[in-house]
Formats: sequence, structure tokens, C-alpha cells
Amino acid sequence: MTKSTHFGYKTVSEDDKVHEVAKVFHSVASKYDVMNDLMSGGLHRIWKTFTIAQAGVRPGFKVLDIAGGTGDLSKAFAKQAGPSGEVWLTDINESMLRVGRDRLLNKGLVTPTLLCDAEKLPFPDNYFDRVSVAFGLRNMTHKDQALAEMRRVLKPGGKLLVLEFSKVAAPLQKPYDLYSFSVLPWLGQRIANDSESYRYLAES
Repeated sequence: MTKSTHFGYKTVSEDDKVHEVAKVFHSVASKYDVMNDLMSGGLHRIWKTFTIAQAGVRPGFKVLDIAGGTGDLSKAFAKQAGPSGEVWLTDINESMLRVGRDRLLNKGLVTPTLLCDAEKLPFPDNYFDRVSVAFGLRNMTHKDQALAEMRRVLKPGGKLLVLEFSKVAAPLQKPYDLYSFSVLPWLGQRIANDSESYRYLAES
């Protein structure tokens, strides 16, 4: 019997969530960075810069970027790790991965890209110096399993970096809800002709 889980505010089967999340990201891939700007007021760029600084990637490091999407973190990590390093851009969504791969190539960065599930990472134990996941953990069906996999592939003393949205402070809740559940889907419809995907991303 298939277990149930959450897809935004809906209760769905685990199998259905996988398919629904895939549909969302196939739909928004080409507008993903615009979407993040809208959802965070552009702050996601500052948060990513902070994450990159905290990672402390050095030449020769092996880095795994999970749910790497359009490649913002991979781009920075690849420059820091240099030709002696190894930076893998991975995502479970082919549309997102294609956007990230093309963006890296356009920047002259040739790094391995892989379509894979964070809950079943195809890498050996203790392989990476750093593992990152930015705005991706909330979309995973079995978060505990994904985190266990991230820990498995990290070297002893390695660092896992998780960048994610959190609940807002109480005084900001009403304006945040108004923007997230009314304005954002409207913008999604205007910009990407897809209000429902943006509604899910706000709910998640």
C-alpha cells in the first residue's frame, strides 16, 4: 500500500508527489531564477553567496551539488575547486539539469552533470568534501533518507550545506501570506502562464 505525504497543502500518495513535483519543475525550469527572485525578493542571491562562503571550497575538493537546478552553486564551486577538483551538478529533474548544464557550459565550465535521485545517490561512501542542497530538500519525499545519503557520501570531517526557506516571524505573517498565496500565483500566471506551480512553491 502506497503511503501518503504532502504536496503543498494537499495530501497525496508518495508516487503522486514524485510526479507532481516533476511537473512543477519541468514547467518552471526556464523561469526558475526569476521565480526565486519573486519568492525571496532577490534575497536568495545573498543567501547563496553566504552559503558559498561557508562552504570554504578549496582547490582539489570534490563537491556534490544536489538539486543543483540552474547551477548557481556549482558555478561558484567549480571556480573554487579548479581543474584539480571535481564538482558534480545533479538534479532529479531533466529540465532543470539541462538549464544548469547549459549555463555552466556558457560560462566555460565543463563539469559532470547527472540526473539522479537524492534518496539513492550513485556515489561511493566517503567520497565528497562538500555536499550542498539549495531550496531542494522540501521537495523530497523521504527527507530523512536523502539526508542519510548525503551523510553517507561525505568524507569524515566534510561539510553538508542545506539552504532552505523557513517560517516568517509573526508580525510579517499576514503580508507574507498575502504575497505568497495571492500575488505570487498571479505573477506566475503573467510571467510563466502557470499559477498552480507557483502556488505549490509558496505552499511548500
